Amino acid sequence: MPIIISGKQITSHYSMQPSTSDIAAFLAEDMGNGDLTANIIPLATRASATVITREHAILCGQAWFDAVFRQLDQQVEIEWLHRDGDAVTAGSQLCRLEGSARALLSGERTALNLLQTLSATATCARQYADAVAGTGCKVLDTRKTIPGLRLAQKYAVRCGGCFNHRIGLFDAILIKENHIIAAGSIARAVASAKAGPQASIEIEVENLQEFRLALAARPDRIMLDNFPIADTLRAVQENNGKVELEASGNITLQNIRSVAETGVDYISIGALTKNLHATDLSMRIELLTD
Repeated sequence: MPIIISGKQITSHYSMQPSTSDIAAFLAEDMGNGDLTANIIPLATRASATVITREHAILCGQAWFDAVFRQLDQQVEIEWLHRDGDAVTAGSQLCRLEGSARALLSGERTALNLLQTLSATATCARQYADAVAGTGCKVLDTRKTIPGLRLAQKYAVRCGGCFNHRIGLFDAILIKENHIIAAGSIARAVASAKAGPQASIEIEVENLQEFRLALAARPDRIMLDNFPIADTLRAVQENNGKVELEASGNITLQNIRSVAETGVDYISIGALTKNLHATDLSMRIELLTD
């Protein structure tokens, strides 16, 4: 059965599409009761536009970009020259638009904001995916996403070549330090999770002693939080394939490969969705004449 959250049907990370209500909210934030500047342009004026990238990036966010203009004017035509997941170089033309000049002007900033943010997410993900290539380790995102853009950013992570952790609090169990304190112990926390609704169970540990307690409780996955490389290697050896292992905390592009080479199954990186350098994009408009 698909999961329905706030009207969104979650089936496949690659089939995620922006909701009409989300796009309406994004536009309302920028336009309010109307675009005072665009309204100085005659209603019948038509224009064309091109979007270019000023830097290398992994393109992502076409559906969100398109939805902005579709909501403003169904007659706006958009032709994409690249697809989500494509690597584009500085100066590349990404798409062409044609339609109402007012719609193009009013939607420009919102559409570019979405495209630059999702492309930035995909670009960051590609860097991390490339950094662990050939190790067999998968890089995961986290819940450290921009409010209102979680599904979009998780889609972008996949476009960049990384993988998704849980979507939210509803689709998997992740027992962290405060949960352990509240439950009374690692063993009690895992046992309580196993007694509840069926879901993947992961527990976070901060040292080898906690790791051994967690391993004895047999969750589905153990997260090694801020483990030194030597301790990570020891955990991998002691685990010997019994449960999945995930490393997290203070892992960067500079040290991620050494962590991946310890033999952990996953590495989760909050930076994929929160430490973003927005892709520098530009939209240029030209007046159309009969």
